[in-house]
Amino acid sequence: MMSVPFFGCALAMLAVWAGRRWIAVGLWALSLIALAVLFRLHATDALPLAF
Repeated sequence: MMSVPFFGCALAMLAVWAGRRWIAVGLWALSLIALAVLFRLHATDALPLAF
């Protein structure tokens, strides 16, 4: 799952090189949102601690 934001950023970089600025901005924003969602899922996950 963590690879999704990185692939989105890579596609955004390719869009910049292709001259598609608004597509790049959209892909970057979607990658940032995906990263925030994944962080929220990670930060609120219960730790399986055994005492």
